[in-house]
Amino acid sequence: MAHHHDAQRATPAITRDPVCGMIVDPASDKPGLEHEGHRYHFCSERCRERFRADPAAYLTATDPVCGMAVDRATAAHMLRHEGAPVFFCSQSCQSRFEADPAAHAAERPAPATGTMPGGTQYTCPMHPEIVRDAPGDCPICGMALEPVMPSAESGPNPEYLDMKRRLKITAPLAALVFLLEMGAHVGIPFADWIGHRLFGWVQFALATPVVILCWPFFRRGWASIVTRAPNMWTLIALGTGAAYLFSVVSLLAPGLFPAAMRDGMGMTPVYFEAAAVILVLVLVGQVMELAARERTGDAIRALLDLAPKTARRLRDGAEEDVPLDEVTAGDVLRVRPGESVPVDGVVTEGRSSVDESMITGEPLPVEKTEGEAVTGGTLNKTGSFIMRAESVGAETTLSRIVGLVSKAQRSRAPIQALADRVAAWFVPAVVAVAVLAFLAWSLFGPSPALSYAFVAAVSVLIIACPCALGLATPMSIMVATGRGAQAGVLIRDAEALERFSKVDVLVVDKTGTLTEGRPTLTDAEAAEGMEKTDLLALAAALERGSEHPLAEAITAGARDAGAPEREAGDFEAVTGKGVTGRVGGARALPGNAALMADEGVDLGALAGRARELQAEGKTAMFVALGGRAAGIVAVADRVKESTPDAIRALHEAGLRIVMATGDARATAEAVARSLGIDEVHAEVSPEDKHALIERLRTEGRSVAMAGDGVNDAPALAAADVGIAMGTGADVAVESAGITLVKGDLGGIVRARHLAEATMRNIRQNLFFAFVYNAAGVPLAAGILYPFFGILLSPIVAAAAMSLSSVSVIGNALRLRGAKL
Repeated sequence: MAHHHDAQRATPAITRDPVCGMIVDPASDKPGLEHEGHRYHFCSERCRERFRADPAAYLTATDPVCGMAVDRATAAHMLRHEGAPVFFCSQSCQSRFEADPAAHAAERPAPATGTMPGGTQYTCPMHPEIVRDAPGDCPICGMALEPVMPSAESGPNPEYLDMKRRLKITAPLAALVFLLEMGAHVGIPFADWIGHRLFGWVQFALATPVVILCWPFFRRGWASIVTRAPNMWTLIALGTGAAYLFSVVSLLAPGLFPAAMRDGMGMTPVYFEAAAVILVLVLVGQVMELAARERTGDAIRALLDLAPKTARRLRDGAEEDVPLDEVTAGDVLRVRPGESVPVDGVVTEGRSSVDESMITGEPLPVEKTEGEAVTGGTLNKTGSFIMRAESVGAETTLSRIVGLVSKAQRSRAPIQALADRVAAWFVPAVVAVAVLAFLAWSLFGPSPALSYAFVAAVSVLIIACPCALGLATPMSIMVATGRGAQAGVLIRDAEALERFSKVDVLVVDKTGTLTEGRPTLTDAEAAEGMEKTDLLALAAALERGSEHPLAEAITAGARDAGAPEREAGDFEAVTGKGVTGRVGGARALPGNAALMADEGVDLGALAGRARELQAEGKTAMFVALGGRAAGIVAVADRVKESTPDAIRALHEAGLRIVMATGDARATAEAVARSLGIDEVHAEVSPEDKHALIERLRTEGRSVAMAGDGVNDAPALAAADVGIAMGTGADVAVESAGITLVKGDLGGIVRARHLAEATMRNIRQNLFFAFVYNAAGVPLAAGILYPFFGILLSPIVAAAAMSLSSVSVIGNALRLRGAKL
């Protein structure tokens, strides 16, 4: 097995983060780590630290289907199940697992799949005003209710799995019945070969299971009638139900219809293929919608996964690992290197460097000493410390962020609201026309009047079946997302596109959005008598042994500048000030002005230069050698090269640019001045960003938010449109409606053009769909019969319905050539 592992590693077809399973580009600036002669790549510092703490747990995984060992870092097949990555040796094993996960998860830990904590409330994804204390169906539309607040242990949406199973069974059956019916039109007379009556029974046998398996659609249609809230399901149920029932009656009692409608075998036309194909198309749309909602839920699950499942509690002189829900305020906890802080609290003993990027969005870890606050979900990097729990459960900062994201995500797409408003009058109108046509033909039609009346009514319902209306938005979105992907713009749903075409305010985070998201050495100015390379060598010699967050940037900058490596001795960290040591026998110290003052070092003109660098948004550090100032080095998170041009283009597009960052005010204002940003909000928390978005929206502004950190997730979800940098945190991407793959702010301009083109295309599709219905319904009702003796048969109605669908699809395909 070891030999296989090395052979696979030699030429990997794909590179994954072995911890979370995300695909990582080895050429990117994502974190990496050498282990046993191999280099592993990670999506984030958090995953790297988890791997570093226990590499053996993340080297290989067991395929749950065949039991084969799979290299997690190069696995070509992976999916997330119950919040955890599952790796497979082949597509075949993955497909078998997806078909029935329970059958292949016997040896996996058994979380409470589909179970929710007591007190959970449920709501309808289409009608958020519906809230129930137990799962069930929405009383308005019949859709399955979903938890208001999902838990980390909840499994995949059972409705999504159910619809996928139904689709796998019905799609082949619908394809067969469609091919049989269409054979006569392409020169393959199946009916003549086997006989028309038997041919009808074959179609019946293929279409009936489709109708039965799509029974939830009819239940929703019935619910819409009972609640007097006509919607899309009303039309789907009436149209496909009429087509199927008409076909069944034609098959069982062909004598009910006029002789002119019967063939030489005495059979009347059947439309089983129309009912089956329409139902399967609707089922495809449901699977797509539910899959999108599953990805939306991943954002909350990603947040919940930040918190560890257990905490190490100290009590009565003993230590024990306890479930997180057993931790109470006042408990004393130990946090070891590489572990996540379990709850909000205060450090009581020890010190460490903690990565708080999930809260602040800033890449620099923060040093924590006795008396300082720590936040649940943040990552402890280097030292070990003891803390006292203060906020637990729903009171933690992480839980509040989860609540904000969950609340902001429960919103309806405006385009769907438009369709529902139209359906509110369109459905009753179609039904009324069908009834009137039946009555008119029954009273005034030629003999046999009842047969003519039934044909006219069925034709009205078939031609009004909303197949094109159902395809209008999904087809445009499918094509637009493909076109956007070519331009580095990933679109989540129609709502994001519709809203983004109307946005007039863009709120941006600083770190990782405007800037590169990682600190680098920007300045190194040597004092008189000192060379720049010697200054960098001196600073790097001491910083190599430092735990200071800026040390890595200084040592990397010195290496890139070609500074020689020097050895340091007697190393000592001075908390909050810098480090001291000896280099070449002389006392050396890089640090801040307080450390220089303590050591009696005269900074002279360097003090003024440090203030200038700080005004530019940089962190300045003095370097001294032998009691004399040797120079000054500065570290900053550089603005991306593409950012200035992107900001100018967005201003030209009429957008107001607002910066909201957790960074220090001086740094934020310096960056804003250099870029010409209109408004700055610095030192803001995730809640503050969320409140800023809400305030702008209450002022009547249409707001887009661009960010890349976990701390941006609530604001991204609350904004009219969330825009995530693809180089950022997973949860930011999951919370956003638009993701820029390259993390290039200029992609927002391309996304704006795509949004405008897509919404224009959707409106055209809706126009086509309704025009066909508006023109076809009167024809199907028989308006031409008194003048020309023409009565539209159901087969012509079905052809007209198909033509409307073809028109919608053809128009949507034009988006492939949209210029962005």
